[in-house]
Amino acid sequence: MAAVWWTSVRNALCWPSGLVSVLLYAWIFQRARLYSDALLQLVYAVLLLYGWWNWRRAPAGPPAAEGAKGATSRASRPLVRRPAALEIGLPLAIALPAALALGAFMARHTDAAWPWLDATLTALSLVAQVWMARLLRVNWLLWIGVDLVYVPLYASRQLPTTAALYAVFLVLAVLGWWRWKGEPVAGAPDPSSQGASPAGTPAAAQQPVQSAR
Repeated sequence: MAAVWWTSVRNALCWPSGLVSVLLYAWIFQRARLYSDALLQLVYAVLLLYGWWNWRRAPAGPPAAEGAKGATSRASRPLVRRPAALEIGLPLAIALPAALALGAFMARHTDAAWPWLDATLTALSLVAQVWMARLLRVNWLLWIGVDLVYVPLYASRQLPTTAALYAVFLVLAVLGWWRWKGEPVAGAPDPSSQGASPAGTPAAAQQPVQSAR
């Protein structure tokens, strides 16, 4: 839960805390015969390491005015990115056939409880994690959709604590979408330059800071 909260405020502590969580859940899901979910946790571990590395090298937010509330913390946060079409389409194009292949394998070779649904949620969760690692705001929309299905799925497998936890994750995903909505976007003009324009350039001609969509 702490990892999701830290992600919503773009704090890099989300990555090490997330590693602890996914390894624990890999063990829990294996015992519940949700094998796709158990496998997902191990892949998450790799993606968490990638996200940690990518956030460390991402451009930081524009510095706030001196003495402004939250100036230090905001300046240390990586900037949200506006996605390219390929960043959205390519992961989905890979995930959908992968979900079909994984579902077919689980249905034929394991005693998985919900092989097709579990495999689809696994693939979409990986896409959301990649988008999160790449600082794309759209990751939160996908997490919202996935969590809406995960909550009743876990409840049906007699995992009430996990179902309740994912209900909290759902709320945090909505909060993450809202928090990232008004944040500056990488490559957008620095808002501190709004009041001062270069010589001979009217201030009104300067572009405003864009927000993530």
